[in-house]
Amino acid sequence: MRGVLIALAVTMLGTFFEPLLAHAVWRFGFGGIKYSALILRVLVPGKTLATFSLLWMIASTFGFLAVKSVRAIEWITNLAARIRPGARAGGFNASRRSFFQYAACVAGSVPFLAATYGFAEERLRLTIEHVDVPVANLPPEMDGLRIAQLSDIHIGDYMPPHEIARAVAMANGLQPDIAVVTGDFISGRGDALAVCITELSRLRAPLGVWGCNGNHESYAGVEDDTERLFREKGMRLLRAANAVVEHNGARFNLLGVDYQPDRSRNGEPAGPKLREIETLVRRDMPNFLLSHNPNSFPRAAELGIELCLAGHTHGGQVKFEIVDHSISPARLFTPFVAGLYRLPLTHAAISSSTSIPTTSLASAPSGNGVPKSALYVNRGLGTIGFPVRLGAPPEITLLTLHRA
Repeated sequence: MRGVLIALAVTMLGTFFEPLLAHAVWRFGFGGIKYSALILRVLVPGKTLATFSLLWMIASTFGFLAVKSVRAIEWITNLAARIRPGARAGGFNASRRSFFQYAACVAGSVPFLAATYGFAEERLRLTIEHVDVPVANLPPEMDGLRIAQLSDIHIGDYMPPHEIARAVAMANGLQPDIAVVTGDFISGRGDALAVCITELSRLRAPLGVWGCNGNHESYAGVEDDTERLFREKGMRLLRAANAVVEHNGARFNLLGVDYQPDRSRNGEPAGPKLREIETLVRRDMPNFLLSHNPNSFPRAAELGIELCLAGHTHGGQVKFEIVDHSISPARLFTPFVAGLYRLPLTHAAISSSTSIPTTSLASAPSGNGVPKSALYVNRGLGTIGFPVRLGAPPEITLLTLHRA
């Protein structure tokens, strides 16, 4: 029995850590060692056990912390009761003990109920977000331009092709002028990249379907394959490239980049983002950027890019409110978790003069009549790490642009 329990524990841990370990070995590339990550897939005998393992690891961890928190409150309460003036030595309060026993049971069960709901219900509840975006320097002819955005597909066991098809159909029903997909089509090497892009190729928009690579395409080394498949399906993947798109007689400059990492492979901070497109930014028309990592937004605003579309965060996948504060794991690596953000454009984007340092306007507060760059961060369709969403349902976005 001990051997069976150890084997089950190893299998559950392997299931839980497999995406993280595979990410690390694919990213850093240890020659033949990278293929050893696939062994963990063999250890997991099926999707049902894998799902159970992931949900159990997450729920039991938070359940344990919740029970221990209740016990700590009980200990503090008992201590306060013993030291207060007039307390009876050796006194025991049966009602207080019963209350904390029930409280511990309730607290310990909440993570299991939440994980079950997040897996069975909210993970599949596609949400359409209608967002009005004020855009600096937008020509009058483009006022009302409609952009459909999908992101973070992560095709796999928990995002099968028919779910992608459902999202595509919902996006087409919004009748956008242009459609974009901002990266992470897969989770790792071996995922059905071609199937994912085939489903996305059913997106319909008069100005075409455009995209950029995400970090998981980079980790799996399939960026070139993604570009080729996009081209074969009549779409365009922008990789340090731009295209001038015309709408109602006016034009905008659409740019796209591969994943912009925050750190280099040796762990050092990466250099300035978006260096590969600095010369592609136009001054005679508005610039729209597809960049998977929202942390490229401050640099985009410095370059004078009026609108950025990103994903990457999944909205944290789990979000909850405490005393009017939003708590999300995504806040550990970015201030741009989900939704619409604004930053002042630089002086270079306002006029051709260079007499005022760009940093003075890049750090300017809101207001002051300074034109602003806009960023929208899409919560994505799929999941990574564990197949649960709470407070951050999968998203299809329809952005309607207006003159700022």
